[in-house]
Amino acid sequence: MDDWCRACKAARTHVIVAVAVDGTISQVLCGFCGSRHRFRGRGPGPDRSGESLAAPVQPGAAVLVSDRERSLSVSDPSTDLEMMLRRVIREEAGLTPVAPSEKWRGGDLVLRPRAPGLKEQSWPIESFFHKVVMLRNRLRVLEQQVNGLEVPEDVKLKLQTYITGCYGSLTSFNVLFADPDDRFRGSGGGE
Repeated sequence: MDDWCRACKAARTHVIVAVAVDGTISQVLCGFCGSRHRFRGRGPGPDRSGESLAAPVQPGAAVLVSDRERSLSVSDPSTDLEMMLRRVIREEAGLTPVAPSEKWRGGDLVLRPRAPGLKEQSWPIESFFHKVVMLRNRLRVLEQQVNGLEVPEDVKLKLQTYITGCYGSLTSFNVLFADPDDRFRGSGGGE
């Protein structure tokens, strides 16, 4: 069943997990991120324009749901609470699923040495993209931690400047991201 996933902020394929007494769908589980939420019907988000949600699940996107979380029984009340807490923590920490740009999905990252006799190295681009996203998320958490420190303002400003510099150094990887809002921004605020 297709529905708008609030956690992914995209149209996704969902599994029906609860039906009301009158037979209407009440809850669904996102097949992409694993979040469980009320069935919203056929509409791409808040405007509910009624368009079909035939958008397929995007392969290669970084998924923030562990195998353990996927294997939890959806009928157990303690599981419901655990899944809800995990989703809230991800959303509050800003750790949302991030998709690579369409042109990179399924591709490889290749490092080719200059010398012709040396072997090149190759990795799936999704693995590299996942590492970049993890680095971005950890920088965000570090930034939050620095902002919460009880230290003199000049020390806090110096640490924040280093973090902003790290973001700026990572803007070269912005070409990998599908959504411009997910990209790195340095002190200039642009790419």
